[in-house]
Amino acid sequence: MPERLEQLKHWLDHELNFREYTLTPASSDASFRRYFRVLHAGISYIVMDAPPEKEDSRPFVSIARMLFDIGLNVPEIIDENQEQGFLLLSDLGSTPYLEALSEDTVERLYGDALGALSTLQAYIPGDAALPAYDRALLLKEMELSREWLLGRHLGLSPDATQTGLLDAAFQLLADNALAQPQVCVHRDYHSRNLMQTGMHNPGILDFQDAVIGPVTYDLVSLLRDCYIDWPRDRVEDWALGYQDLALQSGILRAPHDDPQQFLRWFDLMGMQRHLKAAGIFARLRYRDGKSGYLQDIPRTLGYVVEVAGRYEELAVFGRFIEGEVLARLPREGW
Repeated sequence: MPERLEQLKHWLDHELNFREYTLTPASSDASFRRYFRVLHAGISYIVMDAPPEKEDSRPFVSIARMLFDIGLNVPEIIDENQEQGFLLLSDLGSTPYLEALSEDTVERLYGDALGALSTLQAYIPGDAALPAYDRALLLKEMELSREWLLGRHLGLSPDATQTGLLDAAFQLLADNALAQPQVCVHRDYHSRNLMQTGMHNPGILDFQDAVIGPVTYDLVSLLRDCYIDWPRDRVEDWALGYQDLALQSGILRAPHDDPQQFLRWFDLMGMQRHLKAAGIFARLRYRDGKSGYLQDIPRTLGYVVEVAGRYEELAVFGRFIEGEVLARLPREGW
């Protein structure tokens, strides 16, 4: 039995006094965390295994409690051993939105998710409760695509003109993010981190990287998901519907009631996120040995190309991504 699993079982046996129970893998994510489902005395729990030398569990715990207290359906922290990196959590089920979304369910499921998002964005945390999504972080995220996708995965070395093009686009996208009203941002609000639940839908996972940042960030994460896509007209209708909800609930106020301005924020925010995501997908392959995310890069960069083509100041950048990046990716398989 691997040493880490022995430590987990010792914690359950001797510190939590679990005796008769079953322990089965639940899931893993794009980090070093693993999750196990524990059935004990007729109750299902989730155990998070976050090796402390690789993952700091403290942000997860503090943000989980903050979100739980404002009424969002996040895992309840039942017990913890942060020194060893183990958390005992309530179980939000095993059906992520990605498996549940269809033409028959999407309006209801997205309606629930947008309602939960409005609760999150209406909340005003105390000073220093969450870090700022500042320019340095926005640029650092986009640089992942240059380092890991262009450089490591495709072996591209941009020339001076291309480097200037990338630099200018990254700055423009950061400007767009910083110009928006700043709210609580989950930062990974998409179909793999939202769970379909019988009550108080959705269950919300993977929130430990939350920040104070742009109002459209989580919205575009949900509606222009890296793992599932919907027609542009439908996405824009959902986005503007959320703008109306945000105005009604006080998240947004005049002069931020212009639909065209909101859609520009939304579009360019999506470009920033998708450049970041494409870089992370490549990094997962080379740094962490997780190649499954590579298949999501073409869809993710497809959003970048499609949106850039609608904005004159980003059109050349979009053609670069299409011709020098997307065109070099394998058409089938990885």
